[in-house]
Amino acid sequence: MNQVNLMGRLTKDPVIKYSGMAEPLAITSYTLAVDRSISRERRNAGEQSADFISCTAFGKSAEFVEKYFRKGMMVGVGGRLQVKSYEDSEGQRRWITEVVTDSHHFAGDKRGFTDEPS
Repeated sequence: MNQVNLMGRLTKDPVIKYSGMAEPLAITSYTLAVDRSISRERRNAGEQSADFISCTAFGKSAEFVEKYFRKGMMVGVGGRLQVKSYEDSEGQRRWITEVVTDSHHFAGDKRGFTDEPS
């Protein structure tokens, strides 16, 4: 079973694009900073204490994310892990890992939240 659930903060405002198909499909990309559980000593020694997870939403979910999610918000997402590969300009195989999200939840304080994007 391929199921992912994450909670983290958006590192920047989500970016929406539309596919070039006859009936355009909304595609929104964003990155979540997800805290990693490490000891205080390791964190104080400069070890990274967050993972930065690339996420993509499609269709109505993509439009929801673009409309309501903003940089710094704490959110919960659910979806599946997807790994893609491509060949770069030098002929090297490159891999991309992302979470394709299909559920989105507000996880932080609602103070300051409005229905209108800023």
